[in-house]
Amino acid sequence: MYQTGIQQALNQYRNAGPLAEVSEADPHRLIQLLFEGALDRIAIARGAMRQGDVAVKGDRISRAIAIIDGLRAHLDMERGGEIAANLRSLYEYMERRLAEANLRDDVQILDEVANLLREVKSGWDAIPQQQSAFAIGRG
Repeated sequence: MYQTGIQQALNQYRNAGPLAEVSEADPHRLIQLLFEGALDRIAIARGAMRQGDVAVKGDRISRAIAIIDGLRAHLDMERGGEIAANLRSLYEYMERRLAEANLRDDVQILDEVANLLREVKSGWDAIPQQQSAFAIGRG
C-alpha cells in the first residue's frame, strides 16, 4: 500500500510534469514535486471553475486529491509520531474539502486547500535533505 500510494501520486505528477526531474529526484525532492503538482492542479482547477469548464475542473481536482492521497499514504506512522498523525488528518481534511469544492464550485475552498498545502510545503522545504530522508522512512 505504501508503494501504491506514492507511486500513484508520482504517476499523477508525471502525467503533466517534467519526467526527467521526477526520474532523477531524491526522496526529499520527490515530496516537493508532489506538493508542487497538487498546487498546480488546484490552480488549473481554479481557472477552470471560473471559466465554467466542468470537465477540466473535475479532472484536476481528482488529480490533486490523488496526489494528496499519495502524500498521506507515504507517511511513516510508526516513526512519525504525532506529526505524522496530524499530517494524516490534515491531508484527509484537504481531500474532503477538495471534493466539496468540486461539488459546490467554490473557489474559496480551493484557495483554502492551496494555502494549507503551501504551508506544509514550506515546512518540508525547510527540512534539510538528510533529515527528510529519515522522516520518510529512508534513514
